Amino acid sequence: MYIKAYVPFFLSAGYLVSASIATATATTTSTSILAVESPNWLPTFETPSGVNSGYPTGKLNTSSALSHKSLNLSAYPEPWGKLSTTHPEVKAVIAAIDWSKVPKAPVRKVDSKGDMVMTGYSADKDPYCWWSDTNCVKPKASYLPSDISYCPNPTDWGLNYDDGPLNPSGDKELDKWAEPELYNFLAKNNNQKATLFYIGSNVATFPEAAKRALNDGHTICVHTWSHPQMTTKSNYQVVAELYWTLRAIKEATGITTKCWRPPYGDVDDRVRAIAWQMGMRTIIWDQDTNDWNMPGDGGGNLSPSTVDGYFGNWIKKGKTGADKHGHIVLEHELNNATVKMTEKWLPRLQGVFNVVPIHKCMNVSQPYWENNWIYPTEQDEDGFSNTSISSTTTGSITESTFVVESGPSTKVFGVDITIKSNLVKVSSASAFQSSCTTAIVFTILSAVLFF
Repeated sequence: MYIKAYVPFFLSAGYLVSASIATATATTTSTSILAVESPNWLPTFETPSGVNSGYPTGKLNTSSALSHKSLNLSAYPEPWGKLSTTHPEVKAVIAAIDWSKVPKAPVRKVDSKGDMVMTGYSADKDPYCWWSDTNCVKPKASYLPSDISYCPNPTDWGLNYDDGPLNPSGDKELDKWAEPELYNFLAKNNNQKATLFYIGSNVATFPEAAKRALNDGHTICVHTWSHPQMTTKSNYQVVAELYWTLRAIKEATGITTKCWRPPYGDVDDRVRAIAWQMGMRTIIWDQDTNDWNMPGDGGGNLSPSTVDGYFGNWIKKGKTGADKHGHIVLEHELNNATVKMTEKWLPRLQGVFNVVPIHKCMNVSQPYWENNWIYPTEQDEDGFSNTSISSTTTGSITESTFVVESGPSTKVFGVDITIKSNLVKVSSASAFQSSCTTAIVFTILSAVLFF
């Protein structure tokens, strides 16, 4: 039978899968994920023209013409520029954050060349789960969720691109690769969807590209305003980098995203906690193409043949079935070289892997705080199921009908737990209610949830 279960309030955090939660409040228990809610400090914008009201089901627009009109840049910091922490809108976010739930990790320093100083940190103890030093993805702060860093299904390839949307530069030859080139290529190749990590400055100067991506069914996430190493920024600077990007995405597309990726993967528990309280979960990767370093507009000197070798080896291994889990492989829509490289290899990847957006491989149907965008998942290809949590407080615990999106059948403390049609099915209501103390429920969720 499917029942309402008595579960601790930490479920309200939603682990990036919840719909909007209007009345969630922070919890102070050491085993609870800090509850978050839809950001209420963002401005209310009129619905952008030309944006879908939900996930696309019809034929996609693959025209090559996009308006290059920017947002009203007078309302934003200078694109790619230094950010003020005293702007009234930024101060409103700062005031909304519970700073007692932001670990006091030191702000990292950079040297005269702009490189991060890595000395002076204990990698063995790794007190702040600093990814740049240890590749840590499980926060030491117990109230933060783990980073998403790979796809659970061994055959999945979580397709994603950083640094977009790729703006035209004015160079006729290079602009052939600016958007909507990549988005049209994806649409024409098996209607492929991807997760896109956007630079706020690029959205502000090219909002029509963000609209096209959303209308095409891609998932949009934050990648900061100016692409800094985030652990080198003060708390308030971290807020500003995330806020202006959230704002630009919302003004351009009408959505408020629940996901972000730190540039260079540079994140620790201090930065994670700020992003989480701003409504976003951290997504990293487990494989890297290093495509950003190839010769191209603003690129480096890595031979494209080296990147070809990475793709070739991944495909070779994928054919053997030796992967224990799927992958999130870092790619970029950074310049002509990176777009050209993904166009070369994507059809070959599609022949070996189940190429899907990160959110699909994680069975997340609602990556935004708005309720109208419901994406297909591997569990629900039609995208009709609404991943949500509804709660009513009854004394010291919360009675919740919890809806999840992943996991096989399992047995915990003699109770059969099955995930079916996005509901938790238990073998016996009485057994479940008698067994489910806070600790046991946490064990059950650990057993059946990917997050």
